[in-house]
Amino acid sequence: MFGRQIKLFSLFGFSVRVDASWLIIAFLVTWTLAQGLFPSYYKGLAPSMYWWMGLAGAAGLFFSIVFHECCHSLVARRYGLPISGITLFVFGGVSEMTEEPQSPRVEFFMAAAGPVSSFILAGIFYLSFLGMRSGTPLPVRGVIGYLGYINVLLGCFNLLPAFPLDGGRVLRSILWRTKGNLRWATRVATRIGSAFGAGMILVGIVTFVTGNFVGGVWWFLIGMFLRSASTVSYRQLLIKRALEGERVSQLMKSDLVTVEPSVTLDRLMDDYIYRFPYKMFPVVDEGRLFGVVTINRLKEIPRGEWAFRTVKEIAATCTEVNTIEPDTDAIKALEKMNKTSSGRLMVVDRGRLVGILALRDLLSFLSRRLDLEPSEA
Repeated sequence: MFGRQIKLFSLFGFSVRVDASWLIIAFLVTWTLAQGLFPSYYKGLAPSMYWWMGLAGAAGLFFSIVFHECCHSLVARRYGLPISGITLFVFGGVSEMTEEPQSPRVEFFMAAAGPVSSFILAGIFYLSFLGMRSGTPLPVRGVIGYLGYINVLLGCFNLLPAFPLDGGRVLRSILWRTKGNLRWATRVATRIGSAFGAGMILVGIVTFVTGNFVGGVWWFLIGMFLRSASTVSYRQLLIKRALEGERVSQLMKSDLVTVEPSVTLDRLMDDYIYRFPYKMFPVVDEGRLFGVVTINRLKEIPRGEWAFRTVKEIAATCTEVNTIEPDTDAIKALEKMNKTSSGRLMVVDRGRLVGILALRDLLSFLSRRLDLEPSEA
């Protein structure tokens, strides 16, 4: 779901990151406020002031979303759910849970914390707006009033029973409690979420055709996001359930193709790269893992030097990015591959290479496991 992410800061022990997609939305919010909302309600100000108000409103929205997600994360931590961080992305944010809630009760309270926090924040901004003296600059009052309004809107939007919105998670917790089946509850909640998304897309098209260009675009984009997020969320649950209990040692391959550090680069090309369909080769010296050599690293070396330069000179160090332990959960291995865009991980046990975990083998196992899953009514 996410693209390039930038870490901004840490809050309450959570890493707060921003996805590149959120920067686009930040610009659109600023532009909408500066060219539409604020000039309509607060007439007679300088054009540059509207842009400053727009920037302040976008910053306040950023704070509101971080506050909303922090409340989710704090409740999750209270119930023992590990949260790896908070990421702001297109149309909102997400608390990155590495595990599903253990019970419907945990799901309910964790999901409800978000809208409740938005309504609390809305109340604070609204009371601040009412308490401002007559001498308070109009732009300040305008931004504070907007933040009160947008937090009410944020809370109400998240209460929609459309998974993966907070209201959809509350609905899932109720369905889960009713039938005792998390997968079934998720499937129903995501279908409702997808239907809400389709409805928003339709509203966006109608709004656009009737002349409200900005409103139509917003409705359409939010609908598209909601439909996509619903599908991705259900797929992620299926993947987690399919890989649950599987270890890397059960899925890795032990028939290894390794390279010795003394091999020259021309031999590396002729005897390994041309012979085997791999882009990465472990470098092993007397039974112990020395490093890793890749095609991309080889391409950086002038071809005329290949005959007298060795693999040892260009091998990269083994790190947590390209290695994994054999008793690690398979789902964590898949998450690491997605995060690092790696197709192969070296499986290492106390400094010795014991296997290779390939993404294609992991996905092949996943496909077979999903095919064997029973259908649900």
